[in-house]
Amino acid sequence: MTQQILLVEDTISLAMVYRSVLEKAGYAVELADTLAQTRAAISQQSFDVILLDLLLPDGDGIEVLAEILDRNKDTRVVVITANGSINRAIDAMRKGAFDFLVKPFDEKRLTAAVQSALESVKHLTRETAAPARAQSEYHHFIGTSPQMQRIYAMIENIGHSFASVFITGESGTGKEVAAQAIHTVSGRAKGPFVALNCGAIPKDLLESEVFGHLKGSFTGAISDKKGAAESASGGTLFLDEICEMDLSLQTKLLRFLETQQIQPVGATRPKPVDVRILCATNRDPMAEVRAGRFREDLYYRLFVIPLHMPPLRDRPEDILAIVARKLPEYAAQEGKKFTGLSPEVTQVFSTYDWPGNVRQLLNVLRNIVVLHDGVQVELPMLPDDFSRKNVAPIPPVTGEQPVQSAPVAQPVYRPEVGKTLAQMEREYVESTVESCDGSVPEAAKILGVSPSTIYRKREAWKKQAV
Repeated sequence: MTQQILLVEDTISLAMVYRSVLEKAGYAVELADTLAQTRAAISQQSFDVILLDLLLPDGDGIEVLAEILDRNKDTRVVVITANGSINRAIDAMRKGAFDFLVKPFDEKRLTAAVQSALESVKHLTRETAAPARAQSEYHHFIGTSPQMQRIYAMIENIGHSFASVFITGESGTGKEVAAQAIHTVSGRAKGPFVALNCGAIPKDLLESEVFGHLKGSFTGAISDKKGAAESASGGTLFLDEICEMDLSLQTKLLRFLETQQIQPVGATRPKPVDVRILCATNRDPMAEVRAGRFREDLYYRLFVIPLHMPPLRDRPEDILAIVARKLPEYAAQEGKKFTGLSPEVTQVFSTYDWPGNVRQLLNVLRNIVVLHDGVQVELPMLPDDFSRKNVAPIPPVTGEQPVQSAPVAQPVYRPEVGKTLAQMEREYVESTVESCDGSVPEAAKILGVSPSTIYRKREAWKKQAV
């Protein structure tokens, strides 16, 4: 059956062009150019997709948005706005619009938005028809907890949109896995997925990494370089640890988001790219805005769809599910025989806080499999730095008195006399990172510095060792 499209656009010339493109793509298109005509159209029939211009002669298009969604929850609304009114499009997204188009846009972007909207309706219909059941695995996620089921559902719903997604959560919770999953279920899945860690790149090189540069534009630019934004054209650009981005570059990123054009370092003219932006941070982005370290306008431009990854301690039922899936996998890779955990280790794993979240759990399992052998993981096999703090004591056998264990001493760095200050600094930084299971952002919190500072220092130390 031909899909029904309502196109609400008061500029006749544009309406004719848009209708021609959509009819050529096989859609049935009805036109409206005022709020009154829009209300009349939705009262007479249902539409699969409504393309809604926000600036209409008799009012604001947002006024009719709630009425459309109230009449038919399956209708997908794609709002159309001018470049200078992009914040209103974001507001419409928060009120239920599926996607937005910023004028001027080409026919490829128009048809892609309509197709994504229709695909999301089909997916919703399939999900409603299928019996409800908890998914244990989803695009490299493992877990049947209610928190993860909500994450899976959100990814399915937002994957088909073009809107920016801001992923938050502690280190190790799977923010990049979520970004990859959003890309995989989107209409851009056949395009590239480019991930860039903003905290791992020195401040003076980040602009070049994002936007590219021309040969000779700065010392060391020996050839033209394509940036991550251009490399991701047609697909998805994932900016991890975005709160580490310098304020001056945030301004350029905001301009890129609003125009979908990039200007490589040294270039005199911008060039268009077609890319969806996903970003992530382990910080509280609004706190960063209040502290003046993150632009408020960029925050609202990116925070169209928030996705918060729950820490592992909030979904303890998933811990053993992850172990059951990954332990045999690691054992097979290493030629070992592990199949499960002993009751004592099960108790420890189930009650531990897992400050490093899933990443820490996987690291512990890998460590055990590499260094030991057996059928079950036993307590002596746990890594030496796997602290028993935050672990509930194992209940004693009836009739026995619990043994009072001495508190576990926290690792302390003791510098040796005769070492230089630079040597001691390196050892202290590296020992802190190691105590955080390799998580640089967590170590940065302890040291009171930016993660990018640690990344830069470690990169310099590597060069000195060569």
